[in-house]
Amino acid sequence: MNTPLLIRIAFFLFLIPLLTNAQTAETQKAADSEDGVKYPQFQFKGLFQARYLESFGDNVDVMGVHHSTGDVTQSSFDIKRMRVGLNTKLSEATEVVILVNLADFKSDTKGKVLENAYAKYTFNKYIAVLGGQFRPAFGIEELVPVDIIKSFDFSNQYYEFGKNGWTSFQIGASATGNFDLGKIPVNYSVSVLNGNGKNQEKDNDNGKQYSSRLVFELSKKHKINLGLNGGIGKYSKEKVFAFGADVTSDFRLTDRFTFDLQIEYKRGTNHNLYFSLPVDSRTADVADYQMRGIYFLPNVRYQIDYKKLTSLEVSCRYERFDPSFKIDSNVRQTYTPMISLEFGKNYTGRIEMGFEIDHFDRNIPDTSTYNDNLFLIQFQCRL
Repeated sequence: MNTPLLIRIAFFLFLIPLLTNAQTAETQKAADSEDGVKYPQFQFKGLFQARYLESFGDNVDVMGVHHSTGDVTQSSFDIKRMRVGLNTKLSEATEVVILVNLADFKSDTKGKVLENAYAKYTFNKYIAVLGGQFRPAFGIEELVPVDIIKSFDFSNQYYEFGKNGWTSFQIGASATGNFDLGKIPVNYSVSVLNGNGKNQEKDNDNGKQYSSRLVFELSKKHKINLGLNGGIGKYSKEKVFAFGADVTSDFRLTDRFTFDLQIEYKRGTNHNLYFSLPVDSRTADVADYQMRGIYFLPNVRYQIDYKKLTSLEVSCRYERFDPSFKIDSNVRQTYTPMISLEFGKNYTGRIEMGFEIDHFDRNIPDTSTYNDNLFLIQFQCRL
């Protein structure tokens, strides 16, 4: 019996006792609470993000691509996201979530537009199961919506690990829950994924990717959390893996000043890069192609509450990412200083201004692997 099949069997055996024990008085209480409550309940969500971009790189356009010849578009307005979502609670325990990004219609829509499309059933605080297309828990960024992150966008490593099936929107199933380890609250998640991205008709091979995440709440007062991630699987009959660790914290310095920090490290097989190379130009072992990255994201928030202006935030993310540190290494260092003005609560309105500054160890002409300084002004509204 092969290893992936054993892992699959173990995964479902793990769920069986939890599902059985979930049918307790707590579950019955949840069912009784539906008396007098009308279902289904609907919650509509939306996000609009518009940008002005200006590239200060030599012959580098606003998309970060270098052009050795021809005209280069170095300033442009852009609609980054126009999301519309619907959360439907069919009962106290059952919900269905749909999220689409209409801004994807401005280009080739293949593999785009539909983002979240899953159903979730919560038995109790110890276990909830969901299936469909969702963002599997594999780091800090997977659990935070893009409209409330402390930077313009997710990190480079987030998107690269998404191309390799560990992060971003994937199709599969997951179980999540909470329990206490002594006096330490712990959140867990285990997922089984196709690993070939969103909006795919089917898996593109018989391999699956198995990932897990544990988050330990070390300090409730300062919101210090330690996250551990790990994953194994097969892609096109090749063994792949990924792992990482992250730390978050949030300190209240005064009544109006707060300081929060995110640190995240990830490493894994870059099988997406491996299979994109011609057979005669790559090694025989996919493990020779490994990516790794780390970023630091400090953020200072000052509570203003003056008329419609809620707060002022200043952040600067530093990221170091290498898509293949064992063979043909080319480290990308990215600095993202940003100032943000918040209007309303929970980032209902937000105006951000800053830079994305990229430096590569080695520039490759006529590609996006090229030094660039990009100036951004971003406006967002969220529902």
